[in-house]
Amino acid sequence: MSEHAIEFLQEWIGEKVHCHSSPDRIEKQAETLARECAAKAAEAGIPLEDIQEEVGDIKELIASRLEEAAEADEEEKNSDKPAE
Repeated sequence: MSEHAIEFLQEWIGEKVHCHSSPDRIEKQAETLARECAAKAAEAGIPLEDIQEEVGDIKELIASRLEEAAEADEEEKNSDKPAE
C-alpha cells in the first residue's frame, strides 16, 4: 500500500472512528463509516483496493476500532465511579 494511502487511512480513522453509539449498533455504524471512508479515499485519489490490500475489509477494521473505543469508554465510565 502506498504511503499516501496509509496516512489517509490512519488520519481518517483517528478523526471519524469514535464510539458514539451503544455496542449493539457498532456493526451498522461500521458499515456507514466504511462507505464514507471508501468515498473519501476515492476523492483523495486512493483506490479502495490499495487500502484493502493492506488491511483487508475496512468495515471489519472500523468495527474493531469501534469496539475498542466502546470498551475504553466503558472502562472510563467505571473508573469515574466512586469506590463503595
